[in-house]
Amino acid sequence: MKIARGYKVELDLNNEQITACLKHAGCARKAYNWGLARKQEARAAGKHMPSARDLHKSLNGLKATEFPYMYEVSKCAPQEALIDLDDAFKHFFRKARLKKQGQFRGKCGYPKFKSRNKGIGSFRLTGAIHVAESSIQLPRLGTLRLKEHGYLPVGAKVAQATVSECAGRWYVSIQVAQEGAEPLPATGPVMGVDLGIKTLAVVSDGSVFPNPKALRTRLKKLQRLSRWHARKQKGSVNRKKAQLKLARMHARMAHIREDGLHKATTSLVVKTKPAEKRPAVIGIEDLGVSGMLKNRKLARAIADVGLSEFRRLLTYKAGQAGVQVHVVSRWEPSSKTCSGCSWYHADLQLADRVFVCQECGLVIDRDLNAARNLELWAYLALMSTASYAGFDGSGQGGSGFSAMRSETALGERATEPGDDGFVHQRPSFG
Repeated sequence: MKIARGYKVELDLNNEQITACLKHAGCARKAYNWGLARKQEARAAGKHMPSARDLHKSLNGLKATEFPYMYEVSKCAPQEALIDLDDAFKHFFRKARLKKQGQFRGKCGYPKFKSRNKGIGSFRLTGAIHVAESSIQLPRLGTLRLKEHGYLPVGAKVAQATVSECAGRWYVSIQVAQEGAEPLPATGPVMGVDLGIKTLAVVSDGSVFPNPKALRTRLKKLQRLSRWHARKQKGSVNRKKAQLKLARMHARMAHIREDGLHKATTSLVVKTKPAEKRPAVIGIEDLGVSGMLKNRKLARAIADVGLSEFRRLLTYKAGQAGVQVHVVSRWEPSSKTCSGCSWYHADLQLADRVFVCQECGLVIDRDLNAARNLELWAYLALMSTASYAGFDGSGQGGSGFSAMRSETALGERATEPGDDGFVHQRPSFG
């Protein structure tokens, strides 16, 4: 099967190459803003908005008189910027149409003018792109050195490359369609993964992935850099220095968070192991992250974890390794249900980190109890799926409980009051 895989690596540029990249990014930003102004003028006059091809023809006619500096860069930079502008309007009209039908909530995202004060930005190049072990050759820019050797696929056919800047560092990203063997369906144990704030993830077999807490551990330094930046005079050299330091701190926190998420999701899937050792199904909870962020006491801690990104990474990595991901409904009380006898603890508070069952006497960590419940529901969903034949349950998880223990108990609590006061129907896997 064909797998579209993206690669992003940092560039090792000299001053001349940095200047060339700045020119390309500036021309792309100028073309985007110019095209947006032309589209707005046509829309205000009641005319049909020009397409990216029409705008590119008009821009080529104005290069000699109004934009002579665009001859110093590749024609791909402004051309691809106008294509991005077309895509931005397509997404805006699509969201507006869905919102009118009541199928979309939130902002539609009308395209805005790009400002250099909010970042240098990026540009995309097409044409003859050649990848070597320690360098990449791009149109008009020539051969650029890479800081990480042997990471990009050498000799791969690349259609386009995007060069971007972040916190004073330049990166290049490419997308390659690679041929890969169809993964064998995993036949290992069933796992449940409970995401949290104190720890990034707790697995039903007892393993724990720590939360790097990229923001919390660097919050005081971030606040100090923010104050230092705010006190500098606008337009001064010292303000630019403070802005660069602040941007580097934000980038470092993002990289630390991303590294922790990648390591956790990769170790869960374990693509390199044989099929009988990879988990057959991984059960996770469908968390309402947007609603959780409205809690002002927990919003910062929740945003520091990256719950939605964890699910996205786990989903595509599991698909490439032949592992199924079962998403349990957010209305299932995984934390309030005993993993030993399915007794429902209605008075369990968020501050209670230990689950004590008053029915069977089980004393267990709250997150581990939730992970075992997610494992059970994923197992029941797996057994009810006719497409997965030959699974006898011998690899059932590391928690050691019987999957048949709660089929009747799941039916007893088919409906429970939600946080909004209404009674919601809960799915039953029995």
